[in-house]
Amino acid sequence: MKKWLWRHILRIGTGALLLLYIMAATGNSEELIRLPLDSTASLGTTISTDATIKKEGNGSIRITTLWPTTICIGEIPALNVENARLVYRARVKSEKLEGHAFLEMWCEVGSGRYFSRGMDSAVTGSMDWKTLQTPFLLQTGQKARTVTLNIVINGKGTIWIDDVALLREPLQ
Repeated sequence: MKKWLWRHILRIGTGALLLLYIMAATGNSEELIRLPLDSTASLGTTISTDATIKKEGNGSIRITTLWPTTICIGEIPALNVENARLVYRARVKSEKLEGHAFLEMWCEVGSGRYFSRGMDSAVTGSMDWKTLQTPFLLQTGQKARTVTLNIVINGKGTIWIDDVALLREPLQ
């Protein structure tokens, strides 16, 4: 720190510094905005099952959002996979999406968490069903304990996600 600042800190003394700290921490704040959470509509994102627009099975998941969001599609615990290429694959459709949507996979390996994002495999605007995917490479000794599967929506609009799978492929 600059000598000037240290001189002023020493002049103020520790008692005055403690008082300034207490004032800053206990009520010298100004509320900028309060978010009313009287209904889920205020969250800007709705998630529902859509039985009419689907790629397989009895329905798909429809996500409509007013701003960028990340939605967890699922978490797979106790996977215990190593020496493989994990591939998170899903079919995604979009309608009036201002921005783009892509898949994201988080893997717990050792004591860390690492991610893979399929930003080169995305939907935007109004697109029919497209297969999106993102890979994660695990070398020998790198065990994926838990895998989290997300869809990232960078923008506003509606997407549908269906036919989600986590695949294991050999390393090549």
